[in-house]
Amino acid sequence: MIVKKLHDAGVTSEHAYLAGTASIGLSLVSWLTSSRTEDLERADRWGIFVGEWAPTFFALGLALANYEDPRRPAA
Repeated sequence: MIVKKLHDAGVTSEHAYLAGTASIGLSLVSWLTSSRTEDLERADRWGIFVGEWAPTFFALGLALANYEDPRRPAA
């Protein structure tokens, strides 16, 4: 249901994969930036928080790729 709504909204598996890759980079940038301005524990928390988004985006990418597969039986 969620995958169908995302697909109908124009989100493709490539978009989800790009978002997952970007979240990994954002996690690194977030950690580096906050490690300079805040204490190390809080910087680690920011990096981990943003880094946890990547698996969700990659999972959505896989689900969308399966939905986009032309060999998929019609629902």
